[in-house]
Amino acid sequence: MRVFESPFALSLALVALTVCTACPPATEDGLDGGVDAGGGEGEGEGEGEGEGEVEGETVDAGTQPDPDAVGLDERPANTDCAAPDRPVITSTFSLVEQFPNIVLDSPLFLVERPGDAVNYYVMERAGRIVRFAKNNAAVTTPELFCDLQARVEGGENGNDERGLLGMAFHPDHARNGELYVSYTARNDNAECPFSNRNCTLESRVSRLTTTANECGAASEEILLDIDDFASNHNGGHILFDHDGYLMLGMGDGGEGNDPLRTGQNTKSLLGKMIRIDVDTTTGGRAYGIPSDNPFVGAADPDDDVLDEVWAVGMRNPWRFSFDKDSGELWVGDVGQNIMEEIDLVQPGGNYGWSTFEGSRCFRPADTAACAVGGFTGPVVEYPHGNGRVSVTGGYVYRGNAVENLRGTYLFADFASKEIFTLTRDGNGAASFETTVTMNGGGIASFAETNDGELWVIDIAGALWKIAAPAVAPPVDTFPKKLSQTGCVDDTDPTAYNSSVIPYGLNQPFYSDGSSKERGVALPDGSTAHVEDDGDITLPIGTVFLKQFRVAGTPVETRLFVRHDDGEWAGYTYEWNAAGTDADLVDPAGKTKRLSTGQTWVFPSRAGCMACHTAVAGRVLGWEIGQLNGGFTYPQTGRLANQLKTLSAIGLFDAPVDNIADLPAYPPINLATVDVAERGAAYLHVNCSMCHQPDGGAQSDADLRLSTGLANASICDEVPSEGNFGIDDARVFAPGDPARSMISVRMKRLGAARMPLFGSTVVDAVGTDVIDRWITSTTSCPQ
Repeated sequence: MRVFESPFALSLALVALTVCTACPPATEDGLDGGVDAGGGEGEGEGEGEGEGEVEGETVDAGTQPDPDAVGLDERPANTDCAAPDRPVITSTFSLVEQFPNIVLDSPLFLVERPGDAVNYYVMERAGRIVRFAKNNAAVTTPELFCDLQARVEGGENGNDERGLLGMAFHPDHARNGELYVSYTARNDNAECPFSNRNCTLESRVSRLTTTANECGAASEEILLDIDDFASNHNGGHILFDHDGYLMLGMGDGGEGNDPLRTGQNTKSLLGKMIRIDVDTTTGGRAYGIPSDNPFVGAADPDDDVLDEVWAVGMRNPWRFSFDKDSGELWVGDVGQNIMEEIDLVQPGGNYGWSTFEGSRCFRPADTAACAVGGFTGPVVEYPHGNGRVSVTGGYVYRGNAVENLRGTYLFADFASKEIFTLTRDGNGAASFETTVTMNGGGIASFAETNDGELWVIDIAGALWKIAAPAVAPPVDTFPKKLSQTGCVDDTDPTAYNSSVIPYGLNQPFYSDGSSKERGVALPDGSTAHVEDDGDITLPIGTVFLKQFRVAGTPVETRLFVRHDDGEWAGYTYEWNAAGTDADLVDPAGKTKRLSTGQTWVFPSRAGCMACHTAVAGRVLGWEIGQLNGGFTYPQTGRLANQLKTLSAIGLFDAPVDNIADLPAYPPINLATVDVAERGAAYLHVNCSMCHQPDGGAQSDADLRLSTGLANASICDEVPSEGNFGIDDARVFAPGDPARSMISVRMKRLGAARMPLFGSTVVDAVGTDVIDRWITSTTSCPQ
């Protein structure tokens, strides 16, 4: 059982030596197949097309090392540079993993079943509901309770927003056996009723009659089908309120920028909070309309608003809850490119989208409408940055396990995995702070059990419970200065000591024009392992270092370490003005204006979690294709192949043979290599950690080099997150960079930028290569 006390005492894969600090999983507003070529990692503005070294990390592109050369005579002893204990940060609560051996497939929610005191029920996105005994801590395979996979459209892909999205047992389930589900289904309608768009999807709410051991899928009665035109922004969460009515949160229908303006279209159920009576029928519907719904009767004399509507102006309400004590409705509404928000929803309220995004007027054309008013602003909001890109609504804590947490609203960011605590003062003013950060794939949901205790559902499969913090936290021994890490020279902390093995990458990540020095230190007696896919697994205790320089001046040094619990975590140090040492940066990160005028982003410890995905192997640069190249070792002055050298000194658990036959990624500016090959390698290096199955990006793009353009789901694909005013836009439009969102968003700064955060300088070399690749592509390969 793992117990985590703080955001940074968790198993985080954050800021590596080989990290892309600016490539979070594109949330639903990220670039479909876009370029996460992000700041803080990789190459800056280079020399353009032609041969030459890329920031001094790899051999001159026109020179190959002697195939028999070895760069080092022996593996250096490592007596000083070891992974330190995690920083100690006190918290009002901890996360304790429950059922650590259970195997779940993209779980989205956990509930208890009225009348069943034995089991928990978990909803999986692809269409299954499974259950397992509450007291079986060793459970591995849960029991299948309900299989709706044949009816559910989507949800099987790791980046898919479709699927089985909501489930709720009827409050009187012990008597009537009813279970309600919400999911996306195929829609055969030729045209949406509210536009000239084709509707290929339906958001569906159905009733099932259960038995003791199964959900009775054959008993399905469809109550509500809502026509939808895109795969994202489906909302789909359902809960019964204190009056026994079913509440449904619906997204705006998808793509980006609310293209059909459904958020404010009161004749559409998209972009709304919806409330229905499942125990009656009215007007030919399979459900009834509660008489106190805000737009029923006298409140709506002209019938301008659908009777089901409870509130207007939602973009994608991703999880909502009712306070067990007050009955207040708390909603987490996912933002577009700038702001995420938490709303306290009242009947008849209008929460702004898409006139507003949070408290910000969204469209210049809507300035007059924004000024008129009539909208309810968020209780709290937060901007995108440092990994924060997609809010997950939570619950007001009403349990007993953490006494000082009672009455506090907990919510999270899916991508950064931060859990926030929101409190209100005597005047109702709200504030929030990060309290704990979860390790895992992403915070899909919170869940509340009958006793008022809260759970956190990790989409990667783990189930966590909110628990009291440790009574006596350990003494914090984490080094506060770079000179205290044991990894740098005692007389010159800008240089690594003899414990550290320097290395370079064939095609480094983009890093806003900085130059970098990289090194790695493994514990004595330990070895690295080359996986079948070319990734390299490092042992516990490994420390990576990377120093960034801008105009020759040290700015930042990052450590990426594998702690004793087997999980990775990242830490960053800011160099002082004198260049004599670097200080540990606050967990929240910071932004600084350099003397050169450039804005530099020091990532938060949570901010890089989205790049260091599990499917990418956490450590991003250590893979065969990156290390299979020449490097001049400063200790000996020898130019040699890195794989041969590392193998010769015994760094791997088995010799690496046939090195000449192994993959080697081309440098970005090597003119002798076809531009398509360099462009594909660029996307692999800078983007594929997120843009691959289960990478966390909200698109189907698979930008791994091994996938190829024909199967990457980007060529001639319509972007699902908007076209930014570009006619006939595509993710990758053969022959036309101006219509290609990959190119367009790489060149932008601000809200529409890819990467979403961390980078403040456009990659001139990278964008040039991508543009020439697009231009040279005449058609999509088959």
